[in-house]
Amino acid sequence: MIAIIQKGDNVLRAVSKNVAPCEILSPKIQKVVKDLQQALDENLDGLAIAGPQIGVPLRIFVISKRIFSLDDFGHPLSKHIKNTEKIHKDIIFINPEIINQSKKTQVLLEGCLSVRSLYGNVERSEKATVKAYDIEGSVFTRGASKLMAQIFQHEIDHLEGILFCDKATDLQRMDISPRAVKKLGGCSLGG
Repeated sequence: MIAIIQKGDNVLRAVSKNVAPCEILSPKIQKVVKDLQQALDENLDGLAIAGPQIGVPLRIFVISKRIFSLDDFGHPLSKHIKNTEKIHKDIIFINPEIINQSKKTQVLLEGCLSVRSLYGNVERSEKATVKAYDIEGSVFTRGASKLMAQIFQHEIDHLEGILFCDKATDLQRMDISPRAVKKLGGCSLGG
């Protein structure tokens, strides 16, 4: 089991370092990505996770393939559509940077695997475009809106040493176990 670092640990407040592009295929970086994926698989209430959350201050984050079974607001899709999750893979972002984001914003509920049981409203750009390296070392650009754009911004904040609760309003404690999340068929934002 991969331990998720919790609020209070200094690694969550440090600015993460870039991965040298020539190192992306190294066993070290490949293991970091696999560990991030494993941590997401073990925490069903999370949709994404960044390197610092497992104690690795590198500019890497992973979005779970579970995102494809949810609508733009994080609600479960129908079972027929939800089964398409099996054909998708986790999305890996190495050295991500937001290259464009909308001026129009949205306020959505967020939670975090590193700030367990705390949820709050965070204002984020409704659309965002990220440029990053993939697991094979190729550069790609991905644009998104709503939930995926929110995740881009949340995870890049992690890489800058910022937690969602630094920006959130109306913070509330909600004890939602991963088992309850699975039973309900949804996910909190996590990450």
